[in-house]
Amino acid sequence: MPPWRLSRYFLGRPASVTEARRFITATLSAWPVVESAELIVSELATNAVRHTASARFGGKFIVSIQAEPDQVWIGVTDEGGPGLPRLVRPTDDEGGRGLLLVASLADNWGVYGNQAGRTVWALLKVDPIAAAAQATSR
Repeated sequence: MPPWRLSRYFLGRPASVTEARRFITATLSAWPVVESAELIVSELATNAVRHTASARFGGKFIVSIQAEPDQVWIGVTDEGGPGLPRLVRPTDDEGGRGLLLVASLADNWGVYGNQAGRTVWALLKVDPIAAAAQATSR
């Protein structure tokens, strides 16, 4: 399977998190990492809508996928904000665990950009043999 890329804009509102998850599951349905990718995008899109300028009226965020035979890169680009995304120690509060979940599911993850806009990304390694077997079994 040759490498490919796909991106989509979403409005910066809570309902768009569900749309972003559907975009991931529809696009990566034949990939063995689809469930992890869906959870990762759910967390990253939620963070974009809750903690960045993407949530303002008319704001948006972008979900990008770059797929190669042995890995899938997923990024969520927001419209920036004052703080940098970071891992926090879990507390009894319900929130604050999103990036810990991303870090536990992804083989690698990171952030680039600045207060004007940033991308939080995650990389999922794929066993090409397992991916081919799953694609042919559907």
